[in-house]
Amino acid sequence: MKENIIPAIRLTLFCAVFFSGIYTLSILGIAQLAPNQGKGEIVTVNGKHHHINVAQKFVDNKYFWSRPSAVDYNAAGSGGSNKGPNNPEYLAEVKTRIDTFLLKNPTVQRSEVPSELVTASGSGLDPNISVQGAKVQVDRIAKTRNLDKQKVMEMIEKNTEKPLLGMLGTEKINVLRLNIELDKLK
Repeated sequence: MKENIIPAIRLTLFCAVFFSGIYTLSILGIAQLAPNQGKGEIVTVNGKHHHINVAQKFVDNKYFWSRPSAVDYNAAGSGGSNKGPNNPEYLAEVKTRIDTFLLKNPTVQRSEVPSELVTASGSGLDPNISVQGAKVQVDRIAKTRNLDKQKVMEMIEKNTEKPLLGMLGTEKINVLRLNIELDKLK
């Protein structure tokens, strides 16, 4: 028994020191080399600071809407709803989101609503939507802001982030950046 306990204690102590100290400090050191020392990109709009890498809540018709959030966009405690796809409460919530989206975007068909606009991400803080998620909102935004649809489409194209190295990930749009650009128009 002694021959098993001693190595287990050593392994436990090694892991505690390595993962609590050495690993943590090495990640902190690498983060210091990143822009803004790993704190994410911060923008200031009208004296208010926003983190580009954390979803913001937009519900006004003049803005592109973000993904729904199971944590109400609170970065202090990220997380999903933990409700499965067959959960009746979850299905009712998604149906309500779809109905609300269709009510505010009458030119969009139910089959055209991208899933990310009615389902929360795993963290509840995903700041991005797909290009299709932005395009289905163009009519509403152009009408509300009295803009030409083509101008709004150009803004979407300008703010589309391509996959890393042209192949890792998908095209996406940061909703906060896009909405800041919209506000700069007027």
